[in-house]
Amino acid sequence: MVGVPHSLLFCSRRSKLPLRLCSSSVQCFLLFLTIIRKLLLQPTWFPRLISPVFFSPSASFLSTISPLQPTPVILLKEGTDTSQGIPQLISNINACQVVAEAVRTTLGPRGMDKLMVDGRGKATISNDGATILKLLDVVHPAAKTLVDIARSQDAEVGDGTTSVTLLASEFLKQLKPYVEEGLHPQTIIRAFRTATNLAVNKINEIAVPVKKDDNKASENGQLEEQRQLLEKCASTALNSKLIADQKEFFSKMVVDAVMSLDELLSLKMIGIKKVQGGALEESQLISGVAFKKTFSYAGFEMQPKRYDNPKIALLNVELELKAEKENAEVRVKNVEDYQAIVDAEWNILYDKLEKIHLSGAKVVLSKLPIGDVATQYFADRDLFCAGRVQEEDLKRTMMACGGSIQTSVGALTDDVLGHCELFEEVQVGGERYNFLKGCTKAKTCTIILRGGAEQFTEETERSLHDAIMIVRRAMKNDSIVAGGGAIEMELSKYLRDYSRTIPGKQQLLIGAYAKALEIIPRQLCDNAGFDATNILNKLRAKHAQGGMWYGVDINNEDISDNYATCVWEPSIVRINALTAASEAACLILSVDETIKNPRSSVDGPPGGAGRGRGRGRPHAH
Repeated sequence: MVGVPHSLLFCSRRSKLPLRLCSSSVQCFLLFLTIIRKLLLQPTWFPRLISPVFFSPSASFLSTISPLQPTPVILLKEGTDTSQGIPQLISNINACQVVAEAVRTTLGPRGMDKLMVDGRGKATISNDGATILKLLDVVHPAAKTLVDIARSQDAEVGDGTTSVTLLASEFLKQLKPYVEEGLHPQTIIRAFRTATNLAVNKINEIAVPVKKDDNKASENGQLEEQRQLLEKCASTALNSKLIADQKEFFSKMVVDAVMSLDELLSLKMIGIKKVQGGALEESQLISGVAFKKTFSYAGFEMQPKRYDNPKIALLNVELELKAEKENAEVRVKNVEDYQAIVDAEWNILYDKLEKIHLSGAKVVLSKLPIGDVATQYFADRDLFCAGRVQEEDLKRTMMACGGSIQTSVGALTDDVLGHCELFEEVQVGGERYNFLKGCTKAKTCTIILRGGAEQFTEETERSLHDAIMIVRRAMKNDSIVAGGGAIEMELSKYLRDYSRTIPGKQQLLIGAYAKALEIIPRQLCDNAGFDATNILNKLRAKHAQGGMWYGVDINNEDISDNYATCVWEPSIVRINALTAASEAACLILSVDETIKNPRSSVDGPPGGAGRGRGRGRPHAH
């Protein structure tokens, strides 16, 4: 049997017949014996056999096990987390839906508020989507996209931040089954971009333009009509805020504020000051600049508190005796030399004060402190002064009253001094405010808000900011649509009808886009406690019959023509929301792999907890 090279003969105990094994079987048997021998001699070798490290080029047994195994190329640092494919895409979609759940209940006039407490214990109450998402501190990389689009919506148009987050989340929710079935993301993205273009074109087609004529005879009537339109847009934006009960009062104030600006409609020219105490209705609009009275020294009460047509000096100069710097040293030989130094300091200060007085300015505002000597000097000469004025207020005064902020008093000529029609100091609640009215250079205004709790006045300020942005957008983009879910239902019906006219996968995807648009009226009903299915069925039927502006009627738990009931908003708000939500959904769908680098060793403390710097090991309990 020794001469047989390719096989071995074994005899069975029962049959006594020879059993022939081929050469491949022999190799497998020998391989098995080798593995057993390795396990007996090196017990720690078995985990290497089944671990990925076994297949690295450094494994000495690689050639024995599989000589044809390709050598892997290692690109990423050890500890790098990579995930890809459909599970990664589904994970991103789920994360975005969790973000949307945080703001879902804040939508609409019956939306709830959120109370957020930061690490320092400061509480914030708000139902503004952008504010909530900003304070949530989202860390998931894909979910941050929804935070970004909410912020961009807030910066661009001011309102619709919750809507844009909900729309993006609902788009992804409707697409999730298609992704799970393996439909390519680029096909979905192509269909969504088509649907977004169709929706934007439809909004532009059906939006109601604001009438504008060049006929001067109808100018007053046209202005009144435009004012009413802007007030309706402002009250629609305030409907979902804490101050919804005072929306008529504040909508008039917001429209007055925006219409008092020049053609540029600069948001910086509207200042908002908060004074605690009093009722909301005690809030007032000042046509001009207003800022809180600053810290003052003795002699301030002797100064006049009202001027007609004064000149205003805006300074960045310290008008008090400067303290010696640290380690400063002056060596003198006699008392006369010391007195000369003191006199020089006083002369420098008095020289500055005299130049200000001779410039003709009656109101002196400075960013830096104005000391007690200067305050008394100005009081003796019937001048008003205020030091430590906030830089924002000083710049707004400069933009409104003209002039420029001076860093020295050597060249206070008429062209660097500001002018206004009236300056006065007025008591507002428990605070005193300085008002500058009738500013000549630019039109500006200040809203002084009253209210109880600090959180309430802050939320009122955020609400007015949204309303101001909406009115600005309505003035720049002169077309409006009906709110309350009306425009979304009309777009949904339009896209659903369009999808039935095209073949292929695009039909299903555009139909999913149309269904996702219904989330706005559905959520409005859910937040108000209505039967969402019943209301949506009524809306679908009404829009199919041609009721283009029918939406949710929050007050009567029914549907109504929201254009007739003056629930209006600028068309740019809906266009921006649809575009941003669609782009965010497409962006998340186009990501197929996430690579997270390991934390640097510098970030964490070296060694275990409690070690180093003289600290002993913690006691075991």
